[in-house]
Amino acid sequence: MDNKKKGNNWTAYCDPDKNRYFAEILYISREGMEDYNYEITQEIYDKLGTFDDDHENIELIKTGERTYSFENTMYGTLGPERLVWDEEANEAMKDCVNKIDPKG
Repeated sequence: MDNKKKGNNWTAYCDPDKNRYFAEILYISREGMEDYNYEITQEIYDKLGTFDDDHENIELIKTGERTYSFENTMYGTLGPERLVWDEEANEAMKDCVNKIDPKG
């Protein structure tokens, strides 16, 4: 099984050691940035990339459990907003991403 899948505005990761799956949705435009992390199921992970339209992949990811969000757009009134919905899952995703895409 491939440990990483990527499309337009989304990336999904599989941690085979812990049998956990994660996905990130990232929008960057001239209006700002939005970043959302999810813990997803193996079934969701397996379906990702099988659709012709990436919008369907993103909607499927959104059916998972949101673990983190960051929004910094010109439409916000209070400036950047960062929320951690599930600290343990958010840290597990960071560990998984670092295993798959080590910074070097």
